[in-house]
Amino acid sequence: MEQENKCAEPGGSCDGEKSASNAGEPSRRRFLQGAAMAGVASVAQYPAFAQTREKGTSAENILMQSKTANPIIVNYNGEYGGSVPDFEAPKRAMGSTGLQVSILGMGGYHLGTAKEQSVVTEMVAKALDHGINFFDNAWEYHEGKSEELVGTALKGKRDKAIVMTKVCTHGRKKDVAMRMLEESLKRLQTDHLDVWQVHEVIYYNDPEKAYEPDGVLEALTAAKQQGKVRFVGFTGHKNPSIHLDMLNRGFKFDTVQFPINAFDPSYRSFEKDVLPAAVQKGMAVFSMKSMGGSGEPIVHGALTPTEALSYAMSVPGVSTTISGMDSMEVLDQNLAILTGFKPLNEKQMNELREHGKQFNDGRYELFKSTMKYDGEIGRQQHDFPTIEKLPA
Repeated sequence: MEQENKCAEPGGSCDGEKSASNAGEPSRRRFLQGAAMAGVASVAQYPAFAQTREKGTSAENILMQSKTANPIIVNYNGEYGGSVPDFEAPKRAMGSTGLQVSILGMGGYHLGTAKEQSVVTEMVAKALDHGINFFDNAWEYHEGKSEELVGTALKGKRDKAIVMTKVCTHGRKKDVAMRMLEESLKRLQTDHLDVWQVHEVIYYNDPEKAYEPDGVLEALTAAKQQGKVRFVGFTGHKNPSIHLDMLNRGFKFDTVQFPINAFDPSYRSFEKDVLPAAVQKGMAVFSMKSMGGSGEPIVHGALTPTEALSYAMSVPGVSTTISGMDSMEVLDQNLAILTGFKPLNEKQMNELREHGKQFNDGRYELFKSTMKYDGEIGRQQHDFPTIEKLPA
């Protein structure tokens, strides 16, 4: 646990890790000179390593700040200021569902950490104005607060949004799942979900539990039959073999969610092992953790925000990249990166993958290599001690 914490905190280090002052230099030289990035200046051109971060308040994207603590928002002209030009986020087919989804989506967990409802309402409205139409969530995020905030923010705008939330039975039966569905619908102030996914399939016996009679997959089927859910899927972040087990047991999922980033191809790769299987089945793929979950590679200089997000949005077969945003400043950072975005070419993608090989020990994918991102309810249901009760 001590090693895990040192890797996660700004300025910390792991064995063999490069210092913040030089770890990101190859990637800066590589992409700031790249032709495909000519219209998108990187936020991380500016000093980042003196910033401080309160525990639990960081979004997946680390907003770079100037010495005066004024947020630096880089727009499509390479200048910086507080404004984002008008544009419409590109859309892609959401698998075989018939829906068109923005290539960037808003993560529900981080919205739950926003200061107040008005902030979330303004962020959601601005995202919709710029064509971002996918909103991630989960029943257990902040004990329901995330769903409540998004539900209120989408009042009067529900028809513009693709609303997804997750069921958090963690091995419990169909009746628990159906109760959670009703609670999620109430919090989100809607009569149906566009996507309902099984949350956090990260333990090796999770597929077996999901497929049991009277299990969560029967709830997914019933919810679709009742018209309360349009499409169903599952999520996870630990090991691609668990995802493949879920897929290979035969249930017809419409969607699947897993990590995609420049480090993934070198370590327990979802991109290499799960993505092709999902695409072959015509599933919509939702990617997450493009910046490591809490921005660890950004803080330590291994990648810039532009590189990290651009990589994830450029992977063929991915419908949308879900990014955590907990403030208007972070939303503006992402909109700036999205403005004029063009998918990276294969040469640039390979350069990023090659760059990521030096970090193939999981230090920037702590959701795979540690318990840092394991949910407390899931650990309880699997008879593991909760993280807060583990010995120091």
